[in-house]
This record gives sequence, structure tokens and C-alpha cells, in this order.
Amino acid sequence: MLNPIWLNTFKTLIEVGHFTRTAETLHMTQPGVTQHISKLEHACGYPLLKRFNKQFELTLYGQKVYHYALDYFANEARLLQNLGQDEAFKGRCTIGCSGTLAWLLYSPLLDLQARYPDLSIELEATPNECIFEQIKQGTLDLGLVTKKPDSKYFSSQNIGAERLELVVPECTKMDSPLDNLLKDLGIIRHPDLAHYFQTYIAQSNHTQLNLLNLDEIKTQSYINQIHQILEPITRGIGFTVVPSWCINLFNGRHKLKVIEIEKEVLEPIYLVSKLNTSLGKRYNQVIAVIEKTLSASK
Repeated sequence: MLNPIWLNTFKTLIEVGHFTRTAETLHMTQPGVTQHISKLEHACGYPLLKRFNKQFELTLYGQKVYHYALDYFANEARLLQNLGQDEAFKGRCTIGCSGTLAWLLYSPLLDLQARYPDLSIELEATPNECIFEQIKQGTLDLGLVTKKPDSKYFSSQNIGAERLELVVPECTKMDSPLDNLLKDLGIIRHPDLAHYFQTYIAQSNHTQLNLLNLDEIKTQSYINQIHQILEPITRGIGFTVVPSWCINLFNGRHKLKVIEIEKEVLEPIYLVSKLNTSLGKRYNQVIAVIEKTLSASK
């Protein structure tokens, strides 16, 4: 690595054109300037100046080092300037969340970006564990998860909750015990089903639902696209468990029936970021939109 002090002396000498005036400009002695140039030439391994009388001109190698010095100090100036900038309506925002939350939040976040075109919203639908890993690695700045984050690695706050619903076809006749009815219907599986199903069973504390074992229920269909999970149910096929937002956003919700139980099943939503890492001011706008959307969608 070339010593930046020597580079600055060399750059100043080329721009001033005289050893004595360079020394005056840099508050050095003339021998000090000569020593810096000699050390820089030694470090480069090539002569940078061709000296004659009390004048000099750049060699081919000197021209290359001079342009390198210009780029070096220009980049340093840009870096220092950028370090001091933290604009509220400009910059890249990377967010991870579940597929349902992505479905719910993407349009309001795009509305924010439409108002402030210098914002760049990048929203990735991915499971909780992937969000944690990507935040650790620095590829995501912000996450929305339903699993409480480890405080050793993450800063977090409870930002809301999602309600889980058990959904059957609208035409389903509720004239038999719920556990038998669901076994007969079969299940529509999706990537988050096991977690949603177990959470629903545990929180509902419903006697008949407690008799169900997910592994013993026949699979009618599997789909990993959140906006299509409810499609087979509108055709009389199977049942599933999804967040209520998934139902509210689905065009065919009039063909669905939500099973009514006494106890509301809620999953907390945590806003998570890397511990001891400050988010830019631009995230204030993003978080405000998320909070407003979650609140309005209860």
C-alpha cells in the first residue's frame, strides 16, 4: 500500500510545479519534500520524475501515479461526504418478512416509494430463520418475524400481531365433530402450515381440535405461493390454517368459511434488526408505513 502522505506530497508537487513552493504549501522543509518523493519512487519501483536543472517533468510512470493519487483523494473525499449523509427520503431499504406480510405490505411501501422516488424498497418473502441469518450477514437491514429474536444478536420490538384462522370451503356443513370433519376434508399444505397449525391448536384449546394429529390428516394439495393457498378451498377441496390477512386479501374470500372458536389465536410480530447497528433515517418512514398498515388491517 502506498503511503497516502507521500502521495499527497507528490500530487501537490505536480500541481504547484516547484519543490520550494510545495514545501511552503505543506508546511514542510524542501529536503522533506524530496525525501517523500524518493520514498514514493522506491515504493513504486520506478522513477516518477525526470529532473533537469531546477525543474522536472513527469515520467510515464509518474503520470500513472499522479492519476492514481487524484482518484485516491477524490474517492476519500466522496467517502467522507457520504459518511455524513443520512437522508430521510433517499437510499436502499432491505426488508424480509413472511409471504403473507409481503402481500399485505408491498403496495403501501410502493406508495411510499412513489412519493419519494429516491427510495429503493426491496422486500423479500422468506421464513423467520432465513431472516435472522440474512440480518446477521448484513444482506437484510430489517425483518418482520413471528418468532421472538435472540437478544444476544438482535434488537427487536413487538410491532403487532397476526390472527390465525382455520378455513374450510363455504359449502361445508358443520353437522359433525370438528376433528372428524377436518379429517374428511383433508388438508391444503403450504410452507408455514405446520407452524400455523400447531400454534392454532395450542392457543385455541379446543377439545375436538386437540384430537388432531397433522401427520394423520391426508394431504389434498400443496402450494408454496401465498396468494394461491386458498384457491383449492374455494373449489370445495380441503382446509388450511393461514393468517386472517391472507383471507382478507384473497379475491375469492366469499367462497370460504372461517371456523369460529371462542378464543382468538394471535401470533406476535417482531420488528428486528442487527444488534448495535443503527438504521438510516429512511427506515423511519418505512417503519411508520408498516405500523400503520398493520394497525389498519386488524
